[in-house]
Amino acid sequence: MSNSKKPENIAKYTRWLKERHNISLDKRVENYYKKVTTYIKNDLKNSDLWRTLIENLKEYNDEYRIINKGYILLLEAPESIELMIKPFDSLVDKSFRKNILNNKNFENPPTKGWILPDNWLSRINDNIRTTIVVKYLDGVEFIIEKLKYYFKQECSKKCKSYLEAREEGYYAAHLYFTHEFEVPSIDLGTKSIEISIEIQITTQLQELIRTLLHKYYGEKRLKTPEEISKWQWDYKSNEFATNYLGHILHYIEGMIMDIRERISKEEER
Repeated sequence: MSNSKKPENIAKYTRWLKERHNISLDKRVENYYKKVTTYIKNDLKNSDLWRTLIENLKEYNDEYRIINKGYILLLEAPESIELMIKPFDSLVDKSFRKNILNNKNFENPPTKGWILPDNWLSRINDNIRTTIVVKYLDGVEFIIEKLKYYFKQECSKKCKSYLEAREEGYYAAHLYFTHEFEVPSIDLGTKSIEISIEIQITTQLQELIRTLLHKYYGEKRLKTPEEISKWQWDYKSNEFATNYLGHILHYIEGMIMDIRERISKEEER
């Protein structure tokens, strides 16, 4: 297939998978993905690693409150934090972006090879994910450092994190740790596979508009550069309103922290 026939949308991408790799994204593939991710989610939720993490979050909350003279770290009780499974359609969308839209080598594979059903459980890093919401901006990095120490030092897991700030007004931190699971094979038996688990850390204010921002960002990710308009100049668009709201809220969070620190200094005098 020449570069001029590069798949432009999910429908054409599905046909390309069949023609190029003899892969049909049928119900068998979808059901296997759902079966394995459900198994992984339940296995992780019932593991000592996850139970200890929940208990640690309670300690982190207490430590933050003591350090910051009564301010609370977590928006919700640690027990209410849920593990989520990436929907199958979202998984296909992400493989489309990585294999096609963001692949500068196309029609050759991406740098680390094609992302296909036989490897996307290990190659896609957020099939299993959760979100931790903190009340204040400084809580994001506070939680990141605590979690990195827990996974790296106490659990000997591979772990990485990064802070994200997009022009669309999306602000959050992402932390990934790997864990090995024994999962059912697509035919018979089981196999051992190392999975990356995503933990998003965001603030209370950013969480309020995260759903709206994610909707428009998701639509944009499936467009080619030629299809993306300059929303910054289209003041009547939904993107203009929601994206700049994200930036405004992030600025307000910074102001809240500044005021909080000033009050604390005055109380110390």
